[in-house]
Amino acid sequence: MMSDYPLAPAIDASEWFNTPAPLSLESLRGEVVVLHAFQMLCPGCVMHGLPQAQAMHERLGPLGVRVIGLHSVFEHHEAMTAVALRAFIHEYRLSFPIAIDRPSAQHPIPHTMAAYGFQGTPSLVVIDRQGRIREQAFGQVNDLLLGVLIGQLLTEPKA
Repeated sequence: MMSDYPLAPAIDASEWFNTPAPLSLESLRGEVVVLHAFQMLCPGCVMHGLPQAQAMHERLGPLGVRVIGLHSVFEHHEAMTAVALRAFIHEYRLSFPIAIDRPSAQHPIPHTMAAYGFQGTPSLVVIDRQGRIREQAFGQVNDLLLGVLIGQLLTEPKA
């Protein structure tokens, strides 16, 4: 049953890029959302996750799929600043909205990463039109399988 899927936790961001205003998952209800958690210094993110997210944004955005990047820094904090991320976004020509996961004062894991229980980066979460987590994966996600899931979710009713 659909109600067995957990509601996606809110994104707790300290800053946003590529969007005129901060986004919330609640405001995106009715759309399929793909949340891609990454770090600039993560090879798997740079080689696979971010190109996959950019491709989904470009090709599936017009179909009602919203891609959101989440820069979740849990190591090398001093190297991954907002200024460095801005340059990274420009260099890699990333055009989808990207949030900086709010750092925790208590431990190195930022707030949203902790709320989702991410094991590291890249991590990907697919959220249905009702705001429920339908898939959560750590590491490289197969393009074809991801496409099938998103296609299924796009056929589900908006309300």
